[in-house]
Formats: sequence, C-alpha cells, structure tokens
Amino acid sequence: MENHEHHNHDEMDHSKMDHSKMKHKKEDHSKMNHKGGDHSGHNPGHGEHGHDHHKMMIADFRKRFWVTLVLTIPILFFSPMIQDFFGYEFLLPGNPYILFALSTIVYFYGGWPFLKGFWSEIKKGAPGMMTLISMAISVAYFYSTATVFGLRGEDFFWELSTLIAIMLLGHWIEMKSVLGASKALQLLVSMMPAEAHRVKDDTIEDIPLEDLLKDDVILVKPGEKVPADGIIVDGSSYLNESMLTGESKPVKKDENDKVIGGSVNGNSTLKVKVEHTGKDSYLNKVIKMVEEAQKTKSKMQNLSDRAAKWLTYIALAIGFGTLAVWLILGFPFVYALERMVTVMVIACPHALGLAIPLVVAISTAVSAQNGLLIRNRTAFEESRKISALLFDKTGTLTKGDFGVTRIKSVNVSYSNDEILRLSSALEQSSEHPIAVGIIKKVKEDNITIPKPENFNAITGKGVEANVEGKQVKVVSPGYLRDEKITIPEDAYSDAAETVVFVLIEGQLAGYIALADEIRPESAEAIKIFKKNNIKVLMATGDNEKTAKAVSEKLGLDGYYAEVLPHQKVEIVEELQNKGEFVAMTGDGVNDAPALAKADVGIAVGSGTDVAAETADIILVNSNPQDIANLILFGKATYNKMIQNLIWATGYNVVAIPLAAGVLYSSGFVLGPAVGAVFMSLSTIIVAINAQLLKRKIGKK
Repeated sequence: MENHEHHNHDEMDHSKMDHSKMKHKKEDHSKMNHKGGDHSGHNPGHGEHGHDHHKMMIADFRKRFWVTLVLTIPILFFSPMIQDFFGYEFLLPGNPYILFALSTIVYFYGGWPFLKGFWSEIKKGAPGMMTLISMAISVAYFYSTATVFGLRGEDFFWELSTLIAIMLLGHWIEMKSVLGASKALQLLVSMMPAEAHRVKDDTIEDIPLEDLLKDDVILVKPGEKVPADGIIVDGSSYLNESMLTGESKPVKKDENDKVIGGSVNGNSTLKVKVEHTGKDSYLNKVIKMVEEAQKTKSKMQNLSDRAAKWLTYIALAIGFGTLAVWLILGFPFVYALERMVTVMVIACPHALGLAIPLVVAISTAVSAQNGLLIRNRTAFEESRKISALLFDKTGTLTKGDFGVTRIKSVNVSYSNDEILRLSSALEQSSEHPIAVGIIKKVKEDNITIPKPENFNAITGKGVEANVEGKQVKVVSPGYLRDEKITIPEDAYSDAAETVVFVLIEGQLAGYIALADEIRPESAEAIKIFKKNNIKVLMATGDNEKTAKAVSEKLGLDGYYAEVLPHQKVEIVEELQNKGEFVAMTGDGVNDAPALAKADVGIAVGSGTDVAAETADIILVNSNPQDIANLILFGKATYNKMIQNLIWATGYNVVAIPLAAGVLYSSGFVLGPAVGAVFMSLSTIIVAINAQLLKRKIGKK
C-alpha cells in the first residue's frame, strides 16, 4: 500500500500515525467502563456468568414469592382485622401465636433478600431502596410481635406478609425485564457452534471450538455457522452476516475473502484458514463492547442514582415526621405507625432505580443488532446535540470501491488494452483501492497480467518496473508536473474521478481514470441530517475537482479537499471554536486524532477490522444512514430516560403525601398493601416504557 502514495488518496493510505490520542481515549473508556454499578446488587455484567447468576437470582425470588404467597393466605384468613372487614369470625385456639409463627417464616424467609440488601447498603454508607423496604417490614413485624406478647394494639401481620409478597413479585418482574433487555447478547453468545471440522492432511476431524488454533484449516458445510474468523482458502459461497453486521442481504465471499465467526454459510462448502479464535474473535469483541457499554454509568444514570439517594433521605425524614405528627395530633401509636409504614413502602425508589438502567440495556442491545456498537454511553446520549457532521469521503459517503471509468492511449504504438495490461503488472501485488480497481478491470476483460522485473517505488509519486523489456511507470499528476511532462487536456473530466498516468520508456503513453461510486444511501442520509438541522461537511485527501463533484452531487454544506490526516484535527477544532457540537466519522486508523478530538467520534468500517478501532461509536456497515439512525435513536433513548425519570419521581411526589395521610379529613388513607401494589405497578410501567424503545430504530 505504501507504494501507492502517488495516488494522492491520503484518507485511504492507512499510514502509521501517532496513536497516542487514540490509546489515551481507549484507556478513558476502559476506566469508565469499570465504574459501572448495578441496581441493588442484582444487575451484573451480561456475560454468560452474569446471565447464569441473574437466572439463579430470578429463580430464588420466584421461589420465595410462591412460599410467601402460600403462607400469606392463612395469615389473611385468620387475621382479626380482615375478619372484621369482611364480617366473618373464625378464630382458632392460640390464633395470635399461629399468626406470629407463620409471619416469622414470611419475615425471615421472604424478607431475607431485603434484610441482606439493607445490611449491604448500610456497610457501604449508601442507604437506598433495600433500607426502606427493610425498615417498613421490620417496623411492622416487631410491632405486631409486641402485640402478641402483651402490648396493647392490633397486629399488622397481614400487612407484613402482603407487603413482602408484593415486593418479591415486583423484584421478580423487574429482574425478568432487565434480563429480557439483554436477550440480544444471549443470542450473540449462542451464535457460535460447539464444534469445528478441522482439516488435517486428507482427514477431517470434529473438535471442540476451544481446541481450534490460529492457522488451522476448517471445513464449513452449507447451512453451518462459521466457527471462527478466517480467510477462505478454497471455495466461494454467500454468507448471511445479518446478526453480526445488520446487513440483511447475504454477502458473496470468494477465495482470500475474510469470513466472520458466527455468520451462516450458504449453499457451498468452504475451507477457511483460522485468523482469530476465542477472545480475539470479532463476535467476542462485539459481545465485550456491548457488555461494557451496558455496565457503563452514563450521566443520566448518575442523575437517577442521586435522585434515588435523596428520595431515601426524604422518605426517612417524612416517615419519622409522619409518625411524630400523628402522635402529636393525638392519634394512637398504632395508627401513626401504620402511616409511617405506608410512607416507607410508597417511597421505595424501585421504579427510579430501574428507569435508566433498563433503557441503557435495551438501547445498547438494540443498537448492536442494527450495526451500531456503542462504546461510550455518554457520547451516544450526546449524539442528540450534534450540529455539524464531518465525513471522511472514501468508504463512507462513497463505496470505497474504485472502478475503472476511462482508459485513454495518447501514443499510437499502444492500444487502450495494452496500456491497461502493462500497468496491471505493476499493480498486481498492491492492496491500494486504485490498484485493486485496475486489477478488477483486467480480470473482467480476461487480460493476462505480465510479470514485472526490478520493481521499485518512486517515493510519493508512483511505481516503476521492467515489463517485457520495457520500462513502465504508473505515476501521479505530480510526477508529470515535476518532470515537465504536459498533462493531456482531456485527462480530467467533471466527474469525481482519480487519474493515474502510464509512462513507457519515459514517454507518456496514456492514462487510466477511476471513480469511487457514491453510496445510494448517502443522499437519503443527508436529507435526514438537514431535516434535523445538522450541517454535513466532507474532508478528503482527493483533489479539489473530485471533492467538489461529490459535494455538489450530494448537496453538502461544504467540503475540504486535499486534506492530510493531521489537518482533520484542525478542521474539527475550527468547527468547535465556532460553537458547533461536532461528530467526526472516519476509518478509525488515520483519522484517530480527529476522532479523539471530536465531541462524538464515529468509526466506520466493515468486517473484522471494526473491532480494533477506537471511537465512541462504531458503525459496522460504513453506511451513512446508520449515522442518521444513531442520532435519531440517541434522541429517542434520551427521551425515554427523561420520561422514566419523570414517571418514577412524579409517582413518589403524589404517593408519599397520600401515604402520610394528607387527605385523612376527606376520608382517604392509603394502606401499606395498596401502596405496595402501586409501587410495583410503577416499576412495571417504567419497564414497559423502556421496552417500547425497541420500536424507535429503523431495522435494515
């Protein structure tokens, strides 16, 4: 590739640059990713271990709920308060002691997760939801126990048991919702087959996936999942990569093409040389990135944590204040205690604790399914603020796939085909997009490529070699200017073309023009950006004429031509100084400094290369419409977070005063069990609202 600096295509020349900024940014992400907390200790990372742990906890809550419910039925039936309410009488000998025994099991078995959580919160010095629940059930249990053993007053065993049953149910539902939010990760984890067919000499052996090594050759049969990232060494087929890249159409893969582990082989058998296994595989990197993004505490997450903490202090203050006020007003201690218990139940910031983490989990998983890999939650949330979008041209707005558009001989001794044939000898070993374009044309025309001798790179200008006894050079316009060779008038058209010149024995023999086709999705994406008041700009290493042609065709707000990678940083800074909130899109390698400098760095690239990039957000398909999806989905995610915060806090603002008894004079009092029902309902509403986010992204 370094041999083709002459093509003046800096944005495609993945030169080795100072990646200190890039590395620094990666470190920042990793630090941030390890700060992520969980909700009351039961929202671990969503890897396989995390899922198993989560499932065990769900099973535990389910079991405790059913045991508590079974015991609650006789407690309700034998409770004097319930009997008075429904107008029946059925008291057994030692009735209070039976209620005490059943309620003790409920308190210690059913209430154990809350008591344990309370102790954990107190040790951390961070009272929260578990503290509130524990105080509510403990006050009810110990007060009722005292009434059994001599204290005057009515017991609250029925309220204690219903409260614990409802709380267990709420937790069970909440944890199922959180687990459901990361189903996409479970799907990703389950995408890899358990075995691989390894080719050893003339035999094929089935081995466990973990025994697969780099450079092993494996056989992938039609309809099977590809066991590891690799390169096809024999065969061609169509592969379905939709779950990995979001690309719905099967992709044609031939010899020397890369395949991704987890993709599904079509109708032909392939032999694949393994490149990455296990932790290094593309799929594993995707899973790890999504896990880290889900664990990351975003700014909105921190806001909800602060709100929950303050609500705890407020609830404790109002709880004890309620007890004191009702006692001062001369009401019985039992009544004052009931109001206090109800306030404690109502105030549990359960919905608040669930409001943000659930949206985070769902948005990250849904994004991954649609080819958006979020590495930095904060940048994703801030994508709604983007006011200027700076595109790298090649491979983003355009396909990055150069095709020969014109071949012109200017020497009667050589035909157009001869110009193409001789130049192909110099280009056959290069992976530069222009070289690839020339070789592609040669193959299409069934031209045999001659062998070059004494190959040499002309630094920054082109390449030269002896082909069939003739000295051949393929060079840039700059070489012609330096050598005072006149460039033919018709060499450049108005089209967005790149032109290379062919010299034979020091004389200009002809030129080859190539064009990078504009992506059909680019125009549609730019309409969406403009509709959302986002300026769209382009920075390219291409010449002025090419840049202008692309810019005019797409209706961009501006462009920067003949830009070197380091100059992209200056463009980003210039836009930021004008007050713009800048998103930079690039390939993540030579654009690394600009990606680091931008407010939101979006790396583009397809296949296995994408996992190595360092940016806030990664687009698997290099499709500009994905960026439009990203911005719109970022807005939708932010709105869901705000909606959930408003609902969770608004519910408490209304419910706490009702629980304290402000409407007592109107004859309305909110009992603890009813309060618990409303609390659980609030949690369910928040969970459903978060799930609706799945509809907010355009599926490809």
